[in-house]
Amino acid sequence: MSGTMSRARKIAEMAFDKTQPQLQDRPRALQEWDAEISERAEKTRRLRTARLEREQAGKSVAALTAKKPRTNPT
Repeated sequence: MSGTMSRARKIAEMAFDKTQPQLQDRPRALQEWDAEISERAEKTRRLRTARLEREQAGKSVAALTAKKPRTNPT
């Protein structure tokens, strides 16, 4: 056997070498994606809680300021 690689083998080796960094970057990319999802979920939870507190406060104020209808003693 000769010590040199065939042209097809060289092309295959180069293609394989290109895919290796992509495979190594995948776990890091997935971790970043999971972190973004977690951050978004936390922000949504925080905003929802704030909105519900505002709505509840608005209902409390409305209940306190609501005037009772007066009856006419005529």
